[in-house]
Amino acid sequence: MTTTVTDQIKSTVDANDVVLFMKGNKAMPQCGFSSRVAGVLNYMGVDFADVDVLADEALRQGIKEYSEWPTIPQLYIKGEFVGGCDIVTEMTLSGELDQLFESNAIAFDKAAADKIREANA
Repeated sequence: MTTTVTDQIKSTVDANDVVLFMKGNKAMPQCGFSSRVAGVLNYMGVDFADVDVLADEALRQGIKEYSEWPTIPQLYIKGEFVGGCDIVTEMTLSGELDQLFESNAIAFDKAAADKIREANA
């Protein structure tokens, strides 16, 4: 992996409070898993940067090496890797994602988060 891709990833992660590396973008996700995570963040009103890994093969491989995580999407909050679709879904349903947003002073719609949990109870 070239330093350029690593630097690009690191600067994106450092420059944004919430970043989702995904297939497609938040307006038009290109896979179900990316769609689910982007959908949760959008529904909860979280302001996040979306990075389309399909646009750049080096980036697509680079993000997997950067996080040591084999799948996409990948969510980062305040520079820390949170996880992929299953982990984000689990954290949303358990309320852990709310706590992570709160402890990092990330604005989100608590009522929307509660609705997601009610719908999946």
